[in-house]
Amino acid sequence: MSRLAKKPLLIPNGVTVTVENGNLIFKGTLGTITQEFDAVLISPVVDANGVLVNRLNDTKEAKAKQGLYWALFRNHLIGVSVGFEKKLEIQGVGYRWEVKGQTLNCTVGFSHPVTFVAPDGAKLEQLAPLSISVKGIDRQLVGQVAANIRFIKKPEPYKGKGIRYAGEVIRLKEGKSAGKK
Repeated sequence: MSRLAKKPLLIPNGVTVTVENGNLIFKGTLGTITQEFDAVLISPVVDANGVLVNRLNDTKEAKAKQGLYWALFRNHLIGVSVGFEKKLEIQGVGYRWEVKGQTLNCTVGFSHPVTFVAPDGAKLEQLAPLSISVKGIDRQLVGQVAANIRFIKKPEPYKGKGIRYAGEVIRLKEGKSAGKK
C-alpha cells in the first residue's frame, strides 16, 4: 500500500485542477494536461487543500492504482507549473549537433548526418556547442525524447564517445592489450 498516496497533493499557485468524465484536467502557466484515470478503482477529490486520491475498494489492484495515479498527478502538477528538463551532452572528435526549431541535426561518426525531429510537446534548445536541453510539461514525453536522442549514438564503452545525459558517468572497459604482460 502506498503511504504517499494517502497525503493530498498541494496545488501550486496559478494551477487549476478539474474533474470531468473520468479525466483530471491540469491547467497551468505552461500549458494543459489531461490525465485519464480508472474510475472503477480510483476517485480523485479536488478541494481547497489539494488533490486527494481515494481508492474505492481494498483490492491489490486498487492499492497499486492509487499509488500510480498519485505519482502521475504529482508529475502533472509539477509539469504545468515548473516544467521538466533533461540535458544531453555529446563527446567525441568531430561530433557536433545543431538545433533548428524542432529539428536536431547530428554528425556523430556515421557516413551521413542524422536528423531527429522532436514531437509536439517537447522543445529542443541548444545550450552550448556540445550540449542541448529537452524541455516540456509531460515528464514521460521529455524522458522518452531524451532517450531517443541518446539512442542515435550511445556512449561506447572503450573511449566513451557518443551522446550521454549530463552528468552521466560511463564506465570504460580496458582495451584488448591491457591484460597482456
